[in-house]
Amino acid sequence: MTSDINRDPVRVAIDVMGGDYAPREIVKGAIQAVGQDGAELILVGSEDAILKELERYDVSALPVRVVNASEAIRDGESPVAALRQKPDASVLVAMRLVKEGQADAVVSMGHTGAVMVSAIKILGKLEGIKRPSAGSFLGGFAPNTVAFDLGPNADCKPRDLVNFAVIGSVVARKLLHINNPTIALLSNGSEEGKGNKLVRETYQLLKQSSLNFIGNVEGNNILQGKANVIVCDGFIGNILLKFCEGLGNSTIEWLRTRLGKYLTQKEIDAIGNDLFALTHIADVGGGAMIYGVNGVVWVGHGRSKAPEVAESIRQTKLAVEANFLGELKSELGEIAVKIQITGAHVYEPVNIKLL
Repeated sequence: MTSDINRDPVRVAIDVMGGDYAPREIVKGAIQAVGQDGAELILVGSEDAILKELERYDVSALPVRVVNASEAIRDGESPVAALRQKPDASVLVAMRLVKEGQADAVVSMGHTGAVMVSAIKILGKLEGIKRPSAGSFLGGFAPNTVAFDLGPNADCKPRDLVNFAVIGSVVARKLLHINNPTIALLSNGSEEGKGNKLVRETYQLLKQSSLNFIGNVEGNNILQGKANVIVCDGFIGNILLKFCEGLGNSTIEWLRTRLGKYLTQKEIDAIGNDLFALTHIADVGGGAMIYGVNGVVWVGHGRSKAPEVAESIRQTKLAVEANFLGELKSELGEIAVKIQITGAHVYEPVNIKLL
C-alpha cells in the first residue's frame, strides 16, 4: 500500500447545488472539510453562486476549485426525466469528473434518486451487480454491525441479497477493520428454514458462498452485535432504519419527562444528544455511500448542514484511501453464486471462481 507521505490528495467533486441548504451550507461544509482532512475539493454548480459563497472565506491557500454547471435537479422532479432534460445538471457534471479521471469521488446532498440514476448512467454498475445498494449502521449500540439494503431496493431476488452480503463484507473489512466479518440474514427465526421464500432461498446460496455466513438473526439480535453484516431487502431495511430512529426520538422525549425531577435541563439535554447520536447514525454521519456503482459516490440527507457535509467528505476520502472500490470488485470476482431455477443450476453472469 502506498504510504500517506507519497499518496496524492483525494479529489472529491461536490454537488454544491444539491440539498435543502444549498449552496451556502454545502460550501461551508466543504471549507470545513478541506481544512480538517486535506482533500482536494472540486465545487460543482453555478459558478456565480459558488464564488459568492466563497467570498466568506479565505481560500487562497486551500486546494479548492470551481467547475461550472448551469443546471440543477430540484426536489419533486422525476430523476430520470430531469436528468434527461438537464444534461448540465451539477450532479451529472460531478459524475463525469470521476468518469474522466479528474476526481476520485462524488459527494451530493441532493435527491437520492437523482444521485443513484446519475451514478448508474455515467459510471455504470460493477460487473455482477444488478442493483446498487445503500447501507449503514443501524445504531451506535452495535458499532461493528452494518445492514444492507436500507432503502433503494424494495423488491429483491436471492442473488441481490447475496450481492448485498458481499458489499457488507467488504464494508466491514475495509472500513470497520474486521478481518473475517460474520454475515447473517434478517428473519423471523434463527433456525434454517425460517423466513419467507426470499430468505429461505438466499440462505441456501449464502451457505454455498465463501462468505462467513452464520445463518439467520432476529430483530432483537441486531443491536447485540450478533453479526457484523445484516442482510435484508430494502423494504424491510428501510422500515427497520426508520423504526430505530423513531424509537430513539420517543425514548429521548420520555427521558426528558421522567428525568426532569432529578436532573438539570443541561444534563437532560446532554443525555438526549448522546442518545440521538446513538440512534440516528445516518443523520450524524451525513448519509451513506452508494455501493455497486463503478465509482465512490456518497449521497447525504437533503437536510444536511455544514457539519454533516464535512463528515460526508471525510468518510468519502477514507473510502478512496482504503481502496474500497478495488476490494469490492475483487470480492465480486471471487464469490460463487449458484441460483436454482426450475431444477437447473444457473450461474450468475459474472467473472466468478467456483468453490
